[in-house]
Amino acid sequence: MRSESAQPADARCWPAIAPYDPARPAFHAPDGPVAQGTVLARAQALARHLQTVLPAGGQLANYCESRLEFTVALLGGWLAGRSVVLPPDRTDHNLRLLGRTFDPLVVLAERGCTMDLPAPIQVDRFAADHDPPAQAPELPADLLAARVFTSGSTGTPAMNDKTWAMLAAGGKTIPAMLALDRLSQANVVATVPSQHMYGFETTAMYVLQGGAAAHAGRPMYAADVAQALRDVPAPRVLVTTPTHLRALLESEMPLPAVDHTISATAPLGAELARAAEDRLNAPLREVYGFTEAGSVAGRRTLDGDVWQMRGDYVARTAPGPDGPQALVHCPALGQDVAFPDVVEVLDGNRIRLKGRAQDLVNVAGKRASLSGLAAQLIEIAGVQDAVFVQPGTDSGAGRVGRLLAFAVAPGWDREALRTRLKQRLDPAFVPRRLILVDRLPRNATGKLQRHELDRLVERHTGRQG
Repeated sequence: MRSESAQPADARCWPAIAPYDPARPAFHAPDGPVAQGTVLARAQALARHLQTVLPAGGQLANYCESRLEFTVALLGGWLAGRSVVLPPDRTDHNLRLLGRTFDPLVVLAERGCTMDLPAPIQVDRFAADHDPPAQAPELPADLLAARVFTSGSTGTPAMNDKTWAMLAAGGKTIPAMLALDRLSQANVVATVPSQHMYGFETTAMYVLQGGAAAHAGRPMYAADVAQALRDVPAPRVLVTTPTHLRALLESEMPLPAVDHTISATAPLGAELARAAEDRLNAPLREVYGFTEAGSVAGRRTLDGDVWQMRGDYVARTAPGPDGPQALVHCPALGQDVAFPDVVEVLDGNRIRLKGRAQDLVNVAGKRASLSGLAAQLIEIAGVQDAVFVQPGTDSGAGRVGRLLAFAVAPGWDREALRTRLKQRLDPAFVPRRLILVDRLPRNATGKLQRHELDRLVERHTGRQG
């Protein structure tokens, strides 16, 4: 991938695709590679249609599953001068919520979509109606381009607006943060949806502003991931989550060579990272980020607990109402954003994560991170997934109350597993109850949403979380 400046010569606009070559592959579809010029020509045809049919104030929502169609829909909306909502998930509940929030809501989807969508515009019907443009058009830096949602892991998903300058800046700097700029042209296979900020940045924006090409599908099962990796040429980048990565490693599926593995959305233990590097024979790097600022920092997990900030972001500490507050300065946003987690700022370019603010618990005067406790449980051989929950009330020092743990651990006896866990934890954090379940209710990105955890606790204990 060519190194590109994070700031264009004219800061008032950014090219829609950069670097741009009409013949350069952008996606690997079932019928073969799809070039950048074809993607752009199709998006221009869609944009012309949108300009004639969109009602004033109509809000576009991108429900396309194929990464190719998803990106055509994005570009078509942007070239028509419109923002595009990325739904938090593909449930009917959130579709109704978007319909109440935006009136009218205009849905972009593909033919054959199984959701009951309100008269969608079918993106895959729009073919290029002219030769690929010789140059990529430019988009205004201040265009309200995307409206994305938090995951809902700590409550109701909240919407965040992103300008084109913010998205394009990330497309340039995030690959360098993850050492992907060392690859001549990456070919990405991702197990996460494009609508999620992590998947959006590492697939759609990496293609549009980083020169990568992406597999058009979203494989999740081990056999499908292995086939998708075989379907794209080297150098290959696997973008995934700890849950999907663990399933891939536990399979005996033969895998082609992978050049880089990227993980995010949940903490990744050193043992899983080491197993991944050994099996895939490639470095594994994690992304730390949050929806308000996007991908913020990266690290190679096996190098330690220090995270390197992306090139255009600066971390600092400032006085806050409850003590020192860690902030990240986002130039494209033009302001500082508070870290939602407990962060130690080592200097402007390096941070150390202490845990999510909502994740910290206080038991017998001792504090710990729920995700850190779950990581200890998951590292026990035979445990496939786990989560710690603390039903109770919030206090200034974190949540208080007795801990519960849920584990997916076929072959383990509950008390035997709890006894093994006692060998790894301070007695204060050994869960009052360890409950074995067949699966945890993770969403498409591998996250556990707050309302799903509350239902899980209530179903097994009769109490609200």
